Amino acid sequence: MSKRLGRAVATLVTVLALGLAGASAQAQQKTKMIIATGVDPAFAVFYIAKAGGIFEKNGLDVQLNTGPSGSAMVAFLVKNQTQAVLGAEQAGMQNFNLDPNVVVAAETTALVKWWAVVGRNIANMEGLKGKKVGVALGSGSEVFWLAIIEKLKLNPRDYTVINVEPPEMVAALERGNIDAFVSWEPWLTRAVQSVSGASILQNNEGILLPRVYLYMNKEWAEKNKAAASAFVRSLIQANDLTYSDRKESARLVASVLKLDQAFSESLMEKLSYDIRLVQGSLDHLKMVEGQIKGAGKLAKPIDWNAFVYPDLLKELAPSKVDYRLPN
Repeated sequence: MSKRLGRAVATLVTVLALGLAGASAQAQQKTKMIIATGVDPAFAVFYIAKAGGIFEKNGLDVQLNTGPSGSAMVAFLVKNQTQAVLGAEQAGMQNFNLDPNVVVAAETTALVKWWAVVGRNIANMEGLKGKKVGVALGSGSEVFWLAIIEKLKLNPRDYTVINVEPPEMVAALERGNIDAFVSWEPWLTRAVQSVSGASILQNNEGILLPRVYLYMNKEWAEKNKAAASAFVRSLIQANDLTYSDRKESARLVASVLKLDQAFSESLMEKLSYDIRLVQGSLDHLKMVEGQIKGAGKLAKPIDWNAFVYPDLLKELAPSKVDYRLPN
């Protein structure tokens, strides 16, 4: 081989090596995101997308933070401390009124048989009068409690409401700090199984169909459209897995929450997963706005045109977006 040919081959090899290295580095560059929510299977699409590697497959490097409830984590969307949160209705609207970049991008879960009032040594709802009731104020717990008050025509002055976060409710009930609490799974089952005399006094069937919503920081989503689309696509794929392979999706949820897989699967049967923005999604939010306003906790009416952010879901699943904005 001549020296000239040898140099040419060496140059070609170098160019190819650099090209492959560059391509490899580019493939490894994933958009970083921080997302947050609570710790129960109602938030399954976050857990499945993270533990199942779906975020990674869609080019995202996602850090999943968990807290006492999804609603408690919504506040971290303010000033883009997190980019996406799964939480309840009231928290989304209240934080939107603090920061207009906190927007609702989809409904993700309907809590079909998920909420209840658990009491200790109390026979029924009539026996709850005069008792101390643990409610996680500002969360879906309060939404459900207010719905019970309205539906059963109860007098709120008959009860002493104490603000307790869901993970603390079971222990507070056992200690006698509260006589009952309003919450969701898995705290209901854990209380009934572990606290002597605990029982379900009222579940959400016929009272309310609570929902979980996806909230995002709009400013971040607008500046990172490709990543934001990849994120919602990941959630759609995770949602699909809850139907195509319930055992695998339950395994992934159980791995994140440190639950027994069979228990995780039984809890997921009480939920309906569907990523959408339909009329029911908006009507339910409007109803909750009325609750907040009635309780004197709404700083200002919701600007629905600014609060609802359908762009990402409409691009990826247009058939799942169908609603009229509330007046």
